[in-house]
Amino acid sequence: MRITYESRPAPDRRNEDFVVGGPTWVAVLDGATAPAGVDSGCVHDVPWLVSRLASDLARGMITRGEASLADILEQAIRSTVAAHVDTCDIANPDSPSSTVAIVRRRRDLVDYLVLCDSPIVLRRCDGTLTVVDDGRTEQLPGGRPYSLELVRSLRNRPGGFWVASTRPEAAREALTGTIDADRVNGVLLMTDGVSRLVTWFGRSWRDLVDLAEGHGPSGLIEQVRAAEEGHEPPHGAKRHDDATAAWMTWAEDAM
Repeated sequence: MRITYESRPAPDRRNEDFVVGGPTWVAVLDGATAPAGVDSGCVHDVPWLVSRLASDLARGMITRGEASLADILEQAIRSTVAAHVDTCDIANPDSPSSTVAIVRRRRDLVDYLVLCDSPIVLRRCDGTLTVVDDGRTEQLPGGRPYSLELVRSLRNRPGGFWVASTRPEAAREALTGTIDADRVNGVLLMTDGVSRLVTWFGRSWRDLVDLAEGHGPSGLIEQVRAAEEGHEPPHGAKRHDDATAAWMTWAEDAM
């Protein structure tokens, strides 16, 4: 099995993305940037949250290899909450949060999980693509730009959207699935700082998979930065974002 990845912060910012992996799995996380002037109730920043969650997630992936990805993520959120429940107001609706995307090769199966807007693209052996994209953040009422009050009221709520923060049960709302490994020959995971090539700049998912295969995740992110320089971002969004991508392949006779 071969897993390559790249993670780059937006210019002049700390990276709030995180990528972690092992011999047969990889996970990509994207921390939500706190709006200016908002009190999160937490003494920790977003990079702490994503790194701590990634660490707890890795522990579960290593020690509970047969558990479902949702089970592993739920326990990772629970462990992360326990790490700061005594110092922070975890009931605060603006607590730091993160998206999560995971892919795992488990013998002859491939498991995947997507929570919030860090999509996964599975390339099948017949050349077709399956896109696993949690679009609930794009379906909130009123259209973008969303107000802080709207996001606060709908985060980790039925009818809204779900993200890894202080409610372990959010893991149960993730998009999950399993496919035979011999039906897939490549998987691309990314944060929305990379998927904006599709959602903002008109590229196809096929383009992104081909770029990842031909030029690696670093070449894919170079395309993101070039597109950001050449276009105005939509609905007043920030021009640059942290960008992370992971590309996973395996030989037909692997494992």
